[in-house]
Amino acid sequence: MPHPSLSCSPTDRATAWLRRRLGRAVVVSYAAALFLPGPGLWLRRDHTVPLGTPSGLPVSTAPLLLALVLFCAGLQVSVRELGRLVRRPTALVAGLALHLAIPLLVVPAVAFALSRSPDTDGGSGLVTATILIVAMPVAAGATVWTGKSDGDQPTMVGLVLASTLLSPLTIPLVIGALTPLLSDDYAKTLSTTAGTAHGSFALVGVVLPCAAGILCRLALPRTWHGRALAGMVPVSLVASLVLTYVNASGALGSFLASPRPLLFGAALLVAALVCLLSFALGRAAARLLRLDAPAASSLTLACGMNNSSASAVLLTTTLPDKPHLLLPVLAYGLLQKTAANRVVATASRP
Repeated sequence: MPHPSLSCSPTDRATAWLRRRLGRAVVVSYAAALFLPGPGLWLRRDHTVPLGTPSGLPVSTAPLLLALVLFCAGLQVSVRELGRLVRRPTALVAGLALHLAIPLLVVPAVAFALSRSPDTDGGSGLVTATILIVAMPVAAGATVWTGKSDGDQPTMVGLVLASTLLSPLTIPLVIGALTPLLSDDYAKTLSTTAGTAHGSFALVGVVLPCAAGILCRLALPRTWHGRALAGMVPVSLVASLVLTYVNASGALGSFLASPRPLLFGAALLVAALVCLLSFALGRAAARLLRLDAPAASSLTLACGMNNSSASAVLLTTTLPDKPHLLLPVLAYGLLQKTAANRVVATASRP
């Protein structure tokens, strides 16, 4: 039980207020990136923090914001609840299997559709963005949506944690399996980094922040943990919105500087197709396995909700000269929240 003073604190009330309006806050972040991209573009650049040395410490804003969000997600994980998965591992095992299978089913369909487009590279840029979307672990934000419905929270937390811990292996594996669908330039870019940069990114940028949050939860006394969580959750929500703004500034700023309506439309269609197929496959698998309603809801959400923030950061570091490829990633991030809201609403019906 949380401390009584914390449950009625202004911080808790502000957090609850922001959570209820999180969808609108994301739209505001996109609008700010569209009409005021300057600060976001500045934050996207690498900066140097002076530490008394000639070179200083290089700092990149987007990875730091992502690490903060994942650290807070780990801080909210109950290890005791994860132990319950041993008794009901079906949804967890199915979710991890689908997490690897869905990219192999979805991306070839997208690549086939884009190969008939008039794009000079046969849609390889958009396919590259799609690969980096579906290769990411389950989004930590999926636990929030599970909590709003009657979903199986331990299963969802287990899927987020397991997919994150396995990501140093699964990200290079998925990328390596799908690079033959790309043109030579994009394939070479991803192939040369799949075994090194992507693995280190997954370990340092995804696994370690999440693991640090879990270890902090285990080490802190219950009262201190409640206070830390009360302070970290709103900071994490704000960091997530700032990260959305920073990523969107790069994509939308580039689009406004050189408008390409066909590219914008194609990015929306690709994101919608990937989102629809991912959620549909998750729902079909839940029915096939005859899972109960809570586990089925969690499995569906886990299949459709990938960590789009990590996708955007990885795409920015891999292809910094092509910010327009962030368009499908940003569109997917918005569409998956819309689809998750529908799944939650359906699961909550009597």
